[in-house]
Amino acid sequence: MGKFDGLHLGHRQLISTAVRHARSLGFLSAVLTWEPHPNLILRPGTPPQLLSNLEEKIELIGSFDPDLLIIAPFTEATKTTSADAYLAQICAALPLRELWVGAGFAMGRDREGDVPNLMSIGQERGFAVGTASKVEIDGEVVSASRVRELLATGHVERAAMLLGRPFGLRGTVVPGDQRGRVIGFPTANLEISPNHVMPADGVYACRVLLDGMSLPAVTNVGLRPTFGMIQRTVEAHLLDWSGDIYGRTLQITFLHRLRSEQKFAGIEALIAQIRQDAEQARRLLIG
Repeated sequence: MGKFDGLHLGHRQLISTAVRHARSLGFLSAVLTWEPHPNLILRPGTPPQLLSNLEEKIELIGSFDPDLLIIAPFTEATKTTSADAYLAQICAALPLRELWVGAGFAMGRDREGDVPNLMSIGQERGFAVGTASKVEIDGEVVSASRVRELLATGHVERAAMLLGRPFGLRGTVVPGDQRGRVIGFPTANLEISPNHVMPADGVYACRVLLDGMSLPAVTNVGLRPTFGMIQRTVEAHLLDWSGDIYGRTLQITFLHRLRSEQKFAGIEALIAQIRQDAEQARRLLIG
């Protein structure tokens, strides 16, 4: 049970441990998470920036092959439900034998359902509680908040270490202003949910998944100051590929940060820099 935003290494350890333990005992394994993210209800004034949307979360959890995936609604009523009452509902629906949570997990009204209280509830309701210890990488505790901090400063390679995979964005290709095409570098302009985390403004070497193909790309995240834009965009230039992909869904994985976003004196200087970016990305991604 958990929010599992981003499915970082700590989440992965928890889910894999629970699934493996269930199989060793001959039980079914189930992963329960909530939609929407609980903080959207708990802190409506400061909605969270999410590392994964529901579709991405389902795919990532599915990779661990649990027998059941439960997407439970999180509502105003959920916020005021006690931990014991919530678990009573679960026990009424499923024959719960073991509940696995992270070491710092807490649930229920006022976060009363921390691990010691969950163990007490389990003793009364007939289930054991297991915890997965925090995961550390080079002395740094893996957490969703730390991944967000790394992405906010453009450290996509370090974020990938904590996630256990490169950070990605998924979006629909929508029409842009066609400036990339005019200057010889057509781009796919992605429509991204405003609640989804984006890496720091800058230029990145990426891989783009399209129709099962993994294509090298240079991606710009930012305001494009040379053109005086005021709306943040995510634009990917697919290297050595052309075609009409409007309306298609792309998955972009951010592998290397090439540089920060900058304003150029004119179009020629911008074109020269994009050529350098493309060559650097090609060396990093293709060799």
